[in-house]
Amino acid sequence: MKPTIKIDFVSDIACPWCAVGLGNLNKAITAFSDKANFDVRFRPFELNPNMPLGGQDAIEHLTEKYGLTVEQVHANQAQIRERALEAGFKFHPEGRKRVYNTFDAHRLLHWAGKEYGLEKQASLKTELLKTYFCLAVNLDDQQNLLNAVITAGLDPDKAKQILDSGLYANEVREEEAQYTGAGIHSVPSVILNDQYLVQGAQAPESFINAFEQLIQTEQA
Repeated sequence: MKPTIKIDFVSDIACPWCAVGLGNLNKAITAFSDKANFDVRFRPFELNPNMPLGGQDAIEHLTEKYGLTVEQVHANQAQIRERALEAGFKFHPEGRKRVYNTFDAHRLLHWAGKEYGLEKQASLKTELLKTYFCLAVNLDDQQNLLNAVITAGLDPDKAKQILDSGLYANEVREEEAQYTGAGIHSVPSVILNDQYLVQGAQAPESFINAFEQLIQTEQA
């Protein structure tokens, strides 16, 4: 019988490298599916938890936060677009215009996993990343979040009830605190079987190597 590898994918919708990491992880899972089953859960992390409504100009945000020049930001964005395309995400050619608060998106992901299961949660995660980076639209606009919900095959009426309320806010904050308390301060962070950490937007081969080492260690 094939072993099951539990994966906790700690990430933020606002993180382009999380899209790259997810695309590469999915490729690795597909390539390794004859050797193991996978149980993937998406865990919340906010790069900008204090971002106000309306967000911030993306170039302004990146130059201020990371001390980069505008030219460096553009060069980095071009590199990320190339890596994202290889991973299966066609980012908007002009990049995202603004950086938005992602707390509501994380609440929807929690709901999707709780009420629909992990496959639907994964579908919503993908659609939210596409909304943010491929469509490059306003995440503060509730309808854009609901469009992602619809595309993922979830109930938009229930999703709207969640967005209009504070439902799952405490659960998301508790999970965020759990992972930051465990030392997760950058994303994507991929935790295998609650004990092995793979950080960053690794290539598919790196994830496959981690799967192989994990199975060898646990079967020894």
